[in-house]
Amino acid sequence: MELKQRIDKRKTAIFGTSMALALIALPSVAAETAELATNDWVGISFWLATAMMLASTVFFLVERGNVPDKWKTSMTVAALVTGVAWYHYTYMREVWAQGYGVDDAVGSPLVYRYIDWLITVPLQVVEFYLIMAAIGVGTFAMFRNLMGASIVMLVAGFFGESGAWELFGDLSTEIWWAIGMAGWGYILYELWQGDVKEASASGSDGVQFAFKAMRAIVTFGWAIYPLGYAMGNDMISGFDVDDMNIIYNIADLVNKTAFGMMIWYAATMDAE
Repeated sequence: MELKQRIDKRKTAIFGTSMALALIALPSVAAETAELATNDWVGISFWLATAMMLASTVFFLVERGNVPDKWKTSMTVAALVTGVAWYHYTYMREVWAQGYGVDDAVGSPLVYRYIDWLITVPLQVVEFYLIMAAIGVGTFAMFRNLMGASIVMLVAGFFGESGAWELFGDLSTEIWWAIGMAGWGYILYELWQGDVKEASASGSDGVQFAFKAMRAIVTFGWAIYPLGYAMGNDMISGFDVDDMNIIYNIADLVNKTAFGMMIWYAATMDAE
């Protein structure tokens, strides 16, 4: 039995390493990198986030083979979150370096950013459902509510920042911000007072640690995003789009990497 476990771990480690190397080898616009100015702090934040997303993805894929079976899906999703983010950041950093930092009229990585969030943020929210499902208390209603609220939050944010809200009448940037905040508020309610919180109480020490740590990230770490939105859309005076991009990059780097690390640490607790 012990020999079989060793073989399974070795196979999984080889698979994870192979997937990580394949990810690194994916063609991207990184091959056409523009020169990064030494005083371009926004560009530097893009490059740091890109590197950390890739490093986190490799780590999660390799470590997937060292955690109990019930945590493997959660580790896979954590790798997907940072992997998808890495892919999009290779494009966002180029948009900044090749044009946006020089001439505001050239373009912004806003669309790439929201495409990334539309994939990765629901995956992060669904992690709560996955760890509940691993102990047999996850429900479809839990999945539906968390997913729906995250999509409302993101779509409202995109309409508010992109100006697409004009298609829906005279709704201001502030109103779309408030709608997005309502979606986030519902997620917080579920995590602090709703069914998700109640379900977590029956889990192991590892499950409860993961739940509490991820809940803290969603509560405090995600609070950075509406701040960045307000700074970049004239809701707070004295800031501009540069400040917004730095805030968003820091938030993505901390939240996505820390989110996955908390899952990994919780999984190692259950393995002891």
